[in-house]
Amino acid sequence: MPNIEDYIEGRSPLSSEQIHRLRELVADWQLLSDLSFADLVLWVPLRKDFKSWPTGYVAVAHIRPTTSATVFAHDLIGDEITWGQRPRIDEALSNAEIIRDAEPEQIGEQLIKEETIPVHFEGQVIAVISRHRDAVLMRQPSRLELNYREIAHNLYRMVAEGTFPYADSNSLFDPAVRVGDGLIRLDVNGVVSYASPNARSAFSRMGWPNELDSFKLSEVATKVATKSFEAQEEGLELGLSGKSLRRVEIENAGGTIEFLVLPLLAGTDRIGAIVLLQNVTELRRRERELVTKDATIREIHHRVKNNLQTVSALLRLQSRRIDDPAASAALNEAVRRISSIALVHETLSSSTQGSVAFDDVLDRLVTHTFELSTRASEIEIKRSGELGLLESRIATPLALVVTELIHNALEHGLAESGTLLQIELHRDGADASISIIDNGVGLPQGFSLAESSNLGLQIVRTLTENELRGEITIFQSEQGTQAKLTFPL
Repeated sequence: MPNIEDYIEGRSPLSSEQIHRLRELVADWQLLSDLSFADLVLWVPLRKDFKSWPTGYVAVAHIRPTTSATVFAHDLIGDEITWGQRPRIDEALSNAEIIRDAEPEQIGEQLIKEETIPVHFEGQVIAVISRHRDAVLMRQPSRLELNYREIAHNLYRMVAEGTFPYADSNSLFDPAVRVGDGLIRLDVNGVVSYASPNARSAFSRMGWPNELDSFKLSEVATKVATKSFEAQEEGLELGLSGKSLRRVEIENAGGTIEFLVLPLLAGTDRIGAIVLLQNVTELRRRERELVTKDATIREIHHRVKNNLQTVSALLRLQSRRIDDPAASAALNEAVRRISSIALVHETLSSSTQGSVAFDDVLDRLVTHTFELSTRASEIEIKRSGELGLLESRIATPLALVVTELIHNALEHGLAESGTLLQIELHRDGADASISIIDNGVGLPQGFSLAESSNLGLQIVRTLTENELRGEITIFQSEQGTQAKLTFPL
């Protein structure tokens, strides 16, 4: 979808700050469209500079109401008009005033009433909104429609005065709250002057037995709420007073309601506020379920880690009671492999993301492997690159593979003192690789990974092909003996 800049590039003097202001307006103007039951079109004047007379306008945005039928079957974005073709747009731009009370015009089968609103920003009119409503539907408005329109008039005046959209409102309007979910109108003292049927129903479900009109909203919310959550830890009294823009949430056994409080201004004076409601009971329930699920998963990883450490300790005790050196060595290798898997589960037990910071795990794997080696002081280690976060399904077999490769280099490759072990990590988009290089004795004559009887290398090959869906090669390079593992992420 094209951006605003795509329609006005080289044809308008708007600065990046002014274009950003229009983006903010477009982000929030579903509220304006719904309250006024109207299609809105945003027109940007076409001219060389702000001193030049516009030659015309281009429509850069168009929105339809969710509270009534649309006026236009097709989007007007990209349409252009010349100066004089739509006098009310010209007048709103020239006089920096809202133009309403115009006679309806017949467009197709509909009688359409148009109003125009200048978009004011830092002392200049940078665009014009045209508002299009079905005049027939306006003739016998309900109390709801009258209140919505009055609120819309206040907000359009704020657009013309440069006070809407609100400053720093992006985080509060996301996620967006819809007018149809519930609306409450407050006077300057925070007293409810109108509540839509959906708003009354929301409070009824939370146990409020009366109408909302003539009550202070903050007092009603305080009486029904058992919990309150607010971004700045301020009380409901201030949060629902209508004095400032904010989100407030209340909860009881009947559900959870989130409020978006929008003060209404006339110049610098506050004349009241509107409060948009959203029932977020189901959303909060699912969030709690996810938190519980995450905590359960972390606890499972913690217990798996503890169980693996117990098994490791039992095997270590058993190895000390065996006189056969080969059997004892086999048990010690099993201890090392189990410890590698336990390290991954230990990381997962403290992670809130369900993923593993593998570089930290690798550091601990190397330390643990060298602690079990009698030749750690004789070997220099160099490491380069990073893998970052990996999914647990990758991290567990990868930890075991890396442990086996490092152990294989220590046991069979680095026979001389002063030798070097290098670990090189690389991550490129959807693929990753690990190379473990030693400058030791080299590979035996006729070595083949596929035919090797070494248990550790068989484990490496099986895990790489079956679990990691990758490839492992061991070869002689200029740097020394190199085991290179590549796998998709």
